[in-house]
Amino acid sequence: MALLITDECINCDVCEPQCPNEAIYMGVDFYEIDPAKCTECVGHHGEPQCQVVCPVECIEINPEWKESEGMLMAKFYKLTAAA
Repeated sequence: MALLITDECINCDVCEPQCPNEAIYMGVDFYEIDPAKCTECVGHHGEPQCQVVCPVECIEINPEWKESEGMLMAKFYKLTAAA
């Protein structure tokens, strides 16, 4: 599953540099996550680093983007192969 930043985001800038896939970017009003790039840090870390550093805990599972662990790992391999 990809992650989603809610409108509770305070634009503190700590999540964006933590994303190993560069999936986090500044949206119109607050940071957003590109679900095509988000692997929940599978392949990089044991837990999503954006959630670890978020001071307001506004990063949740995106209910519209469900993926298994295997799908996340496949996405990781695809994203890192292009690098």
